Amino acid sequence: MSTAAPTAADPLDLPTIDDVRAAAGRIREAAHRTPVLTSRLVDAEVGAQVFVKAENLQRSGSFKFRGAFHTLSRLPDAQRAAGVVAFSSGNHAQAVALAASILHVPATIVMPTDAPAAKLAATRGYGAEVVAYDRYTEDREAIATRLSRDRGLTLVPPYDHPDVIAGQGTAVLELLEDTGPLDALFVCLGGGGLLSGSLLSAQALAPDCAVYGVEPRAGDDGLQSLRAGRIVRIETPRTLADGAATPYLGTRTFPIIRDLVTDIVTVDDDELVTAMRMFASRMKIVTEPTGCLAFAGMRAAVAADPQRFAGARIGVTISGGNIDLDRFAALVG
Repeated sequence: MSTAAPTAADPLDLPTIDDVRAAAGRIREAAHRTPVLTSRLVDAEVGAQVFVKAENLQRSGSFKFRGAFHTLSRLPDAQRAAGVVAFSSGNHAQAVALAASILHVPATIVMPTDAPAAKLAATRGYGAEVVAYDRYTEDREAIATRLSRDRGLTLVPPYDHPDVIAGQGTAVLELLEDTGPLDALFVCLGGGGLLSGSLLSAQALAPDCAVYGVEPRAGDDGLQSLRAGRIVRIETPRTLADGAATPYLGTRTFPIIRDLVTDIVTVDDDELVTAMRMFASRMKIVTEPTGCLAFAGMRAAVAADPQRFAGARIGVTISGGNIDLDRFAALVG
């Protein structure tokens, strides 16, 4: 695997809240405005009002559709005709494949050999070509970059792109429009696309809201990066949260997170499974482990400092619900 450090992004290339609002208009007819769920049981447990943005009910099963459709919709006709390439463990793969199908763009997706079968099947079902790789021995970005060069395809990164970030930020834009200002917000963190876009929306609509990123404890590169003040790269983590098994933050996502996030919380796999059970039993929805990061992080933060969150209005993102049913049953059963 390549260990080359990411290069610095041009600060002029960073998206703004105006880009998020423009993205909301561009995707409005294609993306679902997902519901905000509540539970009296959850509120009683944490001693606060909790508002859950259910992006597991988004098209393609995750928030990733927002950024993928926004990015592809902005491509010039020549680039659309030539096609796109993306790399992903599953949710970005499905999102790009579906967006490409809607917009009639050929799509090639680089996916790990151990990606969930449901995600592989859905990506192929949307019409994309899948190129497999070993996530522990091969560099997915290098493979996608080579395909982009050799085939003349436009590379659509899973998170480190201004149009992707702006598209992902529309989820929390909607959440805050529906709930009004919040006191705290917990957002899943992998490569940082959702968190950085959410921070732009929160800063504009709820500037007093404390925003926390939540990542798997086995893959705490975001926390390490925040503490170090620079992007820290780690080995590809082994975690149930396959969608957040990223070894480093993006050169565009990191500066937004560094400047605007309140803190980053980490949780272990057992906490994700507990959250999956709660969502299934109490809210009657299917979530994947990665999708439960924010909720598990919220519960951990409240348990660590209950007075800090007592009576607060707390927003939580569910990032996705793409999981094989046999796997889901094995984890929550």
